[in-house]
Amino acid sequence: MGIKRAIDKIPGGMMIIPLLIGAIIRTIWPHLADNTVFKSSFTGGLMTSASALLAAFYICLGSTIEFKAAGYILKKGISLWLGKIIVAAVIGVLIKTLAPDQNHMVLGLSALAIIAAFSDTNGGLYMALMGQFGRRAEDVAAYSIMSLESGPFFTMLILGVAGLASFPLMSFIYAILPLVLGMILGNLDKDMRKFLSQGQAVLIPMFALALGFGINLSNVVSAGASGLVLGLAVVVVTGIVLILLDKLTGGSGLAGLAGASTAGNAAAVPVAVAAVYAGYKGIAATATVQVAAAVIVTSILVPILTAWYSRRVEKRRGEVGTSAKTA
Repeated sequence: MGIKRAIDKIPGGMMIIPLLIGAIIRTIWPHLADNTVFKSSFTGGLMTSASALLAAFYICLGSTIEFKAAGYILKKGISLWLGKIIVAAVIGVLIKTLAPDQNHMVLGLSALAIIAAFSDTNGGLYMALMGQFGRRAEDVAAYSIMSLESGPFFTMLILGVAGLASFPLMSFIYAILPLVLGMILGNLDKDMRKFLSQGQAVLIPMFALALGFGINLSNVVSAGASGLVLGLAVVVVTGIVLILLDKLTGGSGLAGLAGASTAGNAAAVPVAVAAVYAGYKGIAATATVQVAAAVIVTSILVPILTAWYSRRVEKRRGEVGTSAKTA
């Protein structure tokens, strides 16, 4: 039937489609989660166990992160990673200053949604674009460092530092522990890395379905429009900063633009953060939809802009080469 092929044609489809299916089920049967028989069943476990599925996903993801990195990879990866985190932190401080209300809302977007979308890069998209348009294999490998953004840890850290939320110390440790466990296993044994890394793709639609089941679409009708604004902001703001950082570390700016996106798993962050900080429980569902919309927007715009920028870079190199030959 070509189901997977059809889903893969949609940006972030393996995250977005199950998320939407779960939300539709919850909207049609809003009290299903309260049914005792449902909750005690395997089906209920699948639909309501987003935290457990996310923990398993982060172990698998962590196994792909290597401790060792060559000089260029380390320099490039750290600069782009820090660029994302620092931009998100600066935005967090501005939100705290300009929007002091309880949920820190800006243009219909909560601080939770904004920080989650800004602080996590779509790794698959980045690696695909750099594999196609990049000139060095090390640019692709730089994501091994950038992938440290994954998960709720840095979102929680930025929200805490900016004074937008408060978290006990142990919550940070518990948030990053599955990722660290995966990193340790993957670096100790290459066979474990190969084994665990295969679980990433399978777990994404599973936890997306569970996340979607926590969303009632009737409560988040306006989230889509604000999510589009969020996606555009991620591309423009992080794109400018990361292009500059890429150039400062010896690149053309291409890797920076390729990293100006929001990861599909970032849509899972609002629920993970709300599980620790009760103040965000009321807006977690809306934030999830907004971040999911940002995933789609950045997944469409970033490849188009990267291809355009790559043509400009190649044209400029051609002109420089021609000038050198003439001279």
